[in-house]
Amino acid sequence: MSAEVDAGGAGNGPAAGSDSGSEPGDNPFRESGWEPLYRSLRDRSFAAILLIAAISGIAMMAILLAYVAVDAFSILDPEHGSWVDWQFLTSLPSRTPAEAGFLAPIVGSLLILSVMIFAVFPIGIGAAIYLEEYAPENRVTRLVRINIANLAGVPSVVYGLLGLAVFVRGIGLESGIVLVGGLTVGLLVLPIVIVSSQEALRAVPDSYRQASRGMGASEWQTLKNVTLPQALPGILTGTILALGRAIGETAPLIMIGAATSVFSVPTTLFDSVSAMPMQIYNWRARPQPEFRYGVVAAGVVVLLAMMLLLNATAILLRNRYQRRDV
Repeated sequence: MSAEVDAGGAGNGPAAGSDSGSEPGDNPFRESGWEPLYRSLRDRSFAAILLIAAISGIAMMAILLAYVAVDAFSILDPEHGSWVDWQFLTSLPSRTPAEAGFLAPIVGSLLILSVMIFAVFPIGIGAAIYLEEYAPENRVTRLVRINIANLAGVPSVVYGLLGLAVFVRGIGLESGIVLVGGLTVGLLVLPIVIVSSQEALRAVPDSYRQASRGMGASEWQTLKNVTLPQALPGILTGTILALGRAIGETAPLIMIGAATSVFSVPTTLFDSVSAMPMQIYNWRARPQPEFRYGVVAAGVVVLLAMMLLLNATAILLRNRYQRRDV
């Protein structure tokens, strides 16, 4: 009887010891009474690291803006006056720094974005709707989704070569015009629009679709009345952020032969175009120091202001439609 008790005790010993012993990955303060302090220090350290990372990103942006603003607004040389004024925004480029304007590049960039909006975004959003709502789940669909996601990371100069081969040498359009520039830059952001729209559609709960079908709605009615309204904030956010990236692209425009500077405002899709980054590059190559510092800084300020305006528009639209859905 005592042997059975000893055996039972021996059998239960390791189990009891395993409950009290430290397992791999446990903190060393579990048995010492310092565990609350350890957890507090760990949480605060992690929060501090995240805060430093966020502040670093904001600080780099603030330094960039401050560095550009000093030259653009002549903070260190107040007698000269600001380079960013009404004359700069409404005048055409000039060989004289004091008379240089940014109107033609601003209009050119807006026309390129307009071509993208009407030609590329319907294709991107339509492709995302088909892949998420109608395409069968098979190897071909998965392969297409993987390739689209990979295309979003292709360098922009490759899309410039693609636009040159397809639109200029393939279709026969003239190089450097608004239409070719908009379509080429549109190819660059097309995978981004598709992927962001897919994620927005994927975020809509399937229970919404099932409830709509259960009430007798067709696939199209479910898409129009349930899925798209719920996914619209995410779709708008992704597309407008894609516009913000496209407005600062230079490599695709260089590959299709866009001019670095034009001395007339483009009015049709077949006029020669120069975007804001191209004009800034042209000014930076000028020998006069007023071009390389003051005028370039003024152009960068206007470009950043338009990018921030697009990003702010995306945030406002997203918040508006999200409040409407609540």
